[in-house]
Amino acid sequence: MKKLFVLSVGMMVLLAVTLPLAAQSPSDFGQTKAYPPIKVLAGPQNPNNPSGILPRAFKAAYGFNQIPNQGQGMTIALVDAYKDPNIASDLAFYASYFHIAPCNFQVVDLATVEGQGWDLEESLDVEQACVLAPQANIVLVEAASSNYSDLLTAVATASAAPYNATVVSMSWGGGEGQGEQQYDSYFCNIVNGNGQPVTFIAATGDGGHGTIYPSTSPCVIAAGGTTLALTSAAPLGNPLLLDYGTESAWNGSGGGVSGFELQPSFQSPACATWSSTNRCVPDIASDANPGTGVPVYDTFSYSGWVQVGGTSVATPDWAGFLTLVNSARVLAGKGTLSQADYDLYQIYYSSNYLTDFHDITSGTNGGCGSQCDTGPGYDLVTGIGTYQANKLYGPLVAATN
Repeated sequence: MKKLFVLSVGMMVLLAVTLPLAAQSPSDFGQTKAYPPIKVLAGPQNPNNPSGILPRAFKAAYGFNQIPNQGQGMTIALVDAYKDPNIASDLAFYASYFHIAPCNFQVVDLATVEGQGWDLEESLDVEQACVLAPQANIVLVEAASSNYSDLLTAVATASAAPYNATVVSMSWGGGEGQGEQQYDSYFCNIVNGNGQPVTFIAATGDGGHGTIYPSTSPCVIAAGGTTLALTSAAPLGNPLLLDYGTESAWNGSGGGVSGFELQPSFQSPACATWSSTNRCVPDIASDANPGTGVPVYDTFSYSGWVQVGGTSVATPDWAGFLTLVNSARVLAGKGTLSQADYDLYQIYYSSNYLTDFHDITSGTNGGCGSQCDTGPGYDLVTGIGTYQANKLYGPLVAATN
């Protein structure tokens, strides 16, 4: 079994005596509302034509086009709030438009209220999952409300039987507060109804420097954002060619040092510059700038195509990638990833780091000095960087649970 990370008693005592109390009590935190960190491209858009980095170009940029596995046998869950009555038809149109075989899609509807500004997020999540893991079972769990208590009920539903997700994407979050730690139990050492370990991924937010929960949980992979440029705007002739140009930090990428969560031991060397005790986010990143964002098809609050960005994009994209990894692991007779964040940091500390990741060394998410600036290696804007998916895939498939 993989070695568990350790949070020492001394660290817990230090945290208890040095952190300020938030306005709400621990028992109130579950009623705090979360929000989807999604950003619509400013300015006029054409609802009849998709714009942004289209699926084929996105896969070529990060190397997904060189991964033969398509997620077969796995379930990826996207957890959001409220009901989108058009989600199935919107996904079907999206898949048909981009010539993706119809994805195996299911809605688990825990909601009665529609919309509330979450339908675009739902469309984004399921459509990106369909692009990157088209043969996986894609399950959208619609929470009854945007309260943490309802969203986390949906999180628990996603990995329980009969859905049995092995990767859960959470493109939402809210301000940290006293009492959040009691909800970490929804993410730590969770197995699904089939006894398989579950990986959780959450967005770090779109407001620049700062932290939101649940991305700060030490048992969640925190996804930050970048600005991605392709080498060629036109589709490359060979579908297996790569099209990665340059990448810098997106100024909206959330990141920083948690005021409430303890640092897992595997993160200590990476985060030592900023804290020896508290959780640092993000862990990883992917394209999130709405200016270099992705097309989403939504007909509930919009009239068709919308170009969007935000760490809401990075979250399902990483979830899709880890679904491919889990599928390959199971096909090879191995278990699904357990503590995938641990594995990502082990690669970061290894000699293969720059082979498997793009290290993002330019850009900033604020004016707070070193905490807001990128640089070589880990930083509080883009974490350890973005995936070279075709290269990172193999080591994660081979990782020991």
